[in-house]
Amino acid sequence: MVQLSDRAIVPVGCYDEELRLFESQYTVPYGVSYNSYVILDEKVAILDTVDPRKTEEWLGNVEKALAGRTPDYLIIHHMEPDHAGSIAVLAEKYPAMTLVGNAKTFPMAAAFTGQDFSGRALAVGEGESLALGSHTLTFYMAPMVHWPEVMVSHESSSKTLFSADGFGRFGSPDPAGPWVDEARRYYTNIVGKYGSSVQALLGKAKGLDIEAVCPLHGPILAGESLALALEKYDCWSRYAPEEKGVLVAYASIHGNTARAAKELAELLKAEGVCVEVIDLARHDPAEAVAQAFRFSGLLLAASSYDAGVFPPMAQFLARLKSKGLKDRTVGLMENGSWGPTAMRVMLAELETLKDLRLVEPKITIRSAATAENQEQMKTLAQALASAI
Repeated sequence: MVQLSDRAIVPVGCYDEELRLFESQYTVPYGVSYNSYVILDEKVAILDTVDPRKTEEWLGNVEKALAGRTPDYLIIHHMEPDHAGSIAVLAEKYPAMTLVGNAKTFPMAAAFTGQDFSGRALAVGEGESLALGSHTLTFYMAPMVHWPEVMVSHESSSKTLFSADGFGRFGSPDPAGPWVDEARRYYTNIVGKYGSSVQALLGKAKGLDIEAVCPLHGPILAGESLALALEKYDCWSRYAPEEKGVLVAYASIHGNTARAAKELAELLKAEGVCVEVIDLARHDPAEAVAQAFRFSGLLLAASSYDAGVFPPMAQFLARLKSKGLKDRTVGLMENGSWGPTAMRVMLAELETLKDLRLVEPKITIRSAATAENQEQMKTLAQALASAI
């Protein structure tokens, strides 16, 4: 992990390279980091713990950073077990250490650990500060980014924001390499539902002097990377598309719907449209959601199945609804050999999303695309290209 310019703030987190499924649902081919920090001053503060998978490694990192000192405080920004899973172990190791959280933190801590920390707990409120010496932490509540007890802290002397799960990324804590793709996949699936809460936090951040952001996952952000992260978080949390283009997402059983969707994708490209094509039956569903957030348009193509829609499309639409996607331009294509039903189901699900604009024609294929269908696809491609 990158070091901060302020050497009194020491990263002590762990990189879990072996993890392949985050929150038991998101694939992480490059693992994930559990970030934690130590501030060494007249008083010593540890900021967050790590997942129990990495407790022993983390304790070694902490002890090395402490160099024989005893921590005065443990700051608990977020109670999710991948960050709070080692609280009980640390509290037992350092019985004189005070646990710092907010009114919602400690009931959760008791529920997760079975321990009552009330005799050593310090509950802070909005805008309250904790002086460590030359370093001072000021706390700001960030409920539903993405749990109700979440708070962030701003260290004034180093101009550092400790942002909890905000500004996180799947993969390594190493700042080298592209940030956006895995940060987008992380944001849209972990935090995406709570755009208004993120906007509220961004509003608070605007009033702070920030030169670095230390998230609980991924690299420390500073300079150009921080500016990019702030720009993207503002965009994503407003549910605004990052770029003009179309995600072609299809759910095909035997291949005919796939061939039609790919043909329509080529027609869109011929119109000068940026296109991403995803097979919902075989592609990472979290990436499909991320790409839906990325682009201004969607083309959904699905086979009919059991008097409804083929399950990979149903699951995709359920995820979009859960994450609150809105304000997109959408084209639709269904396939059904004897009784097409996919269109009806897709339309019903899309009606639950806000500010969608449906583009005509809505195409129905019966088994395989005909010459008439191909003409309809040309018309739809032109209409989408004009509307996005």
